[in-house]
Amino acid sequence: MTLDEIIPYLPHFQALLNTTATLLLASGYYFIRNARRDLHRNCMATALVISSVFMVSYLTYHAHVGYMPFAGQGIIRPFYFTLLASHVILAAVIVPLVLTTVYFAIKADFNRHPRLARWTLPLWLFVSVSGVVIYLLGFHVYPPEM
Repeated sequence: MTLDEIIPYLPHFQALLNTTATLLLASGYYFIRNARRDLHRNCMATALVISSVFMVSYLTYHAHVGYMPFAGQGIIRPFYFTLLASHVILAAVIVPLVLTTVYFAIKADFNRHPRLARWTLPLWLFVSVSGVVIYLLGFHVYPPEM
C-alpha cells in the first residue's frame, strides 16, 4: 500500500489510538491507586508510546490532507469549535507536562512526580477523550463532504 492509499484510514486509526490511550491512562490510574507500581508504569509508558504514534499519524494526515472543514450546521458549530479549541490548546500544553511527569518518574522523584501527575492525568485524559469526540462529530455524525 502507498501512503496515498493509507491516508483515508488515518483518522479512524487515530481514534483507535486515542481510545487505547484513554483506557491505558485509566488503567494506570487504577493501578497506582492500588499500589501496583509495575502495572502503573507499564500502562503509562504504553500510553506515551500510543500517543506518540498518534501524533506522527495526525501530522502525516494533515500534511497530506490539510484543513478539513466541519460539515455540521446550526448549534453544533459553536459546541464543536469550542471543544476543538480547548482540545488543541490542551494538546499543546500536555506535551511538556507529560514529558516532565515522565522525567520525574524516571529520576525516581516520587515527591514531584505525583504532584505533577495530578494535573497531567486529567488533562491528558481530556485531550484523548475530546479527540475521539471530535473524530466522531467530524467523520461520522457530520461526515465531510467529498
